[in-house]
Amino acid sequence: MSVLVLVLAVSAACCLGFGFVLQQNAARRAPLGDFLSPRLLLDLVRVPRWLAGMGLMVAGMTLGAVALGRGEVSLVEPLLATNLLFALALSRRQTRQPLGRQGWAGLVLLAGGVTAFIVAGEPRAGSAVTDPLRHWLVIGLMLGLAVLLTTCARRSRLSRGPVLLALAAGLLYGVQDALTRVSGRLLSSGGPTELLTGWQPYAVVALGVTGLVLVQSAFGTAPLRMSLPALTAAQPLAGIACGVGFLGDRLRTDIGALTWEACGLAAVVTGIVLLGLHPAMPRGTARSGRARDLQAR
Repeated sequence: MSVLVLVLAVSAACCLGFGFVLQQNAARRAPLGDFLSPRLLLDLVRVPRWLAGMGLMVAGMTLGAVALGRGEVSLVEPLLATNLLFALALSRRQTRQPLGRQGWAGLVLLAGGVTAFIVAGEPRAGSAVTDPLRHWLVIGLMLGLAVLLTTCARRSRLSRGPVLLALAAGLLYGVQDALTRVSGRLLSSGGPTELLTGWQPYAVVALGVTGLVLVQSAFGTAPLRMSLPALTAAQPLAGIACGVGFLGDRLRTDIGALTWEACGLAAVVTGIVLLGLHPAMPRGTARSGRARDLQAR
């Protein structure tokens, strides 16, 4: 594993984690009538704290894109999942909550799970799959699940809605990361002309904007502890599926390695949930009056 890729991915996770906290602090004050509407971004763009969070998020996505250009998606995605550690660190500073057993357990499970998956799987580059059917099957499955989750979220906005939206956004971001790597390959092999004549960079932008609307809608209707764990868990799983599915990433497939890889991913998800539910995570949500108004819509 390249030290540079490690540094880039962890730096990206740091920026993303801090950015998510600042975005949620601002999004929870946005009008609930903007739920799942592009209008939400127009309202939030006037909030300095949200702009600061977006700046950090853009920096994180840029660092992540550079890491994806130098390393395998199956390696970078688990490292990006550590953004929750940085989100918790900033939240603890705001709330003054001690880490406690739950926090330490989540930290150990997340860090240990990422380590176990990388060490056991030994992610490495391979030949990209040339069969377009396989590309579209994997991408279609991810996008189809995202659409289904978003549809269900519309029907349960303040109960399971934020979690479902965050899961959908995580799936979109995982596909976006995979297509970002494809776009980097196009730029390296054929220069700007080949990049701009391909559909992948435009899909990256469309997925990013759509995911942003979903995330901000989730942040605006529920505490960060409800949405961020789902987002953080779904993104690496979708990214790894795309990496192995059509980017040619290779993992060890003997029984022992597969067992450790599965245990590592399970530990990552469990750690994410424990950290996301930690009391230090922001509790702030919309006021009850606004919540009742949204439920009545």
